[in-house]
Amino acid sequence: MKINRNFDNLVPNYLFAEIAKRVNDYQTAHPEKDVIRLGIGDVTLPLAPVVVEAMKQGAEELAHKETFKGYPDYEGYAFVREAVASYYHSFGVEVSPDEILISDGAKSDCGNIGDIFGTDNVVLVTDPVYPVYVDSNLMAGRKIVYAECTKENGFTAMPDESVHADIIYLCSPNNPTGAAYTAEQLQQWVDYAIRHDAVILYDSAYEAFITEEVPRSIFAIEGARQCAIEFCSLSKTAGFTGTRCGYTVIPKELERDGHNLYQTWYRRQATKFNGVSYPVQCAAAAVFSKEGQEQIKVNLAYYQENARIIASALDELGIYYTGGKNSPYIWLECPNGMKSWEFFDMLLQEANVVGTPGAGFGKNGEGFFRLTSFGDRDKTIEAVARIKKLLAK
Repeated sequence: MKINRNFDNLVPNYLFAEIAKRVNDYQTAHPEKDVIRLGIGDVTLPLAPVVVEAMKQGAEELAHKETFKGYPDYEGYAFVREAVASYYHSFGVEVSPDEILISDGAKSDCGNIGDIFGTDNVVLVTDPVYPVYVDSNLMAGRKIVYAECTKENGFTAMPDESVHADIIYLCSPNNPTGAAYTAEQLQQWVDYAIRHDAVILYDSAYEAFITEEVPRSIFAIEGARQCAIEFCSLSKTAGFTGTRCGYTVIPKELERDGHNLYQTWYRRQATKFNGVSYPVQCAAAAVFSKEGQEQIKVNLAYYQENARIIASALDELGIYYTGGKNSPYIWLECPNGMKSWEFFDMLLQEANVVGTPGAGFGKNGEGFFRLTSFGDRDKTIEAVARIKKLLAK
């Protein structure tokens, strides 16, 4: 028996596991310290009331023979897919319910979609990068090339015609940098993908945070239906980080190498995935109702104000950053030329605030740092005060 030796190519510790270890070690040594966490992007506000009621109703239906449900459809119940399609229509993008597949979150599908692609494909990711895009392809043994995101290009890398890629991961608004592509920039990526017969895997998990005139979906771009698959999640949109629900959109006409990608992915899901539970799908559908949209926007506004508070402090301190608008993440340049983990340790030990070292997202993340707006308001204000006091010394 042999192990998949591609796992040897992974870094020993997942980024957030390493952060947790350092924080736990510090708190064990200093139990009297009040540590504020603005690192891992987990939500803190409860589910919207209409969502909770829909989940309760779904569970109640399972208690009666007449309304009991067993295995769900592999692609998700029609009522959820129709709700998602209606949501896309609300911001001017047309997708069919029959092109939507309900999942347990964007992370799972972003990592698992590689099952339908050959291992000899070249994968392009932007750097800094969400670790799942890299790790899942390293596990499969694919070659990875990087598009450089830097301060000079506003952390929005553009395609290089001299570099060939078969699979392209894009995330906008981006995790970790918070930067969002314009329509003109996304058009360049779509045109590149079509010329190279590539497929764009587009992670739109943070589209609900967009406040400016940037696309909410890759399918707002001409030609995207010929080359793109889109993943989205209710984790940050509606607080489903623990509830787990998202959706993937694959145009029915999208084909590569003589295979229809919707049908190929459906076949994969039918083998490896038994679907999302009925009560959770009921809750997900409620997110897209008129009442649900009104209620989740209250929570989104709360996080957006947290982001504004953090960004305003960085403006006062004269620190460069991206994000804060269109995104729950603030990506800041470490002060005084500090390295990412050096700044992490200083912030933890001297201000008792936890963030995420940019170096954990790739080589271009070195010297940068990510803060999230998902914390409690009072704790966010306190954390900002501590950071300002520390950096004003």
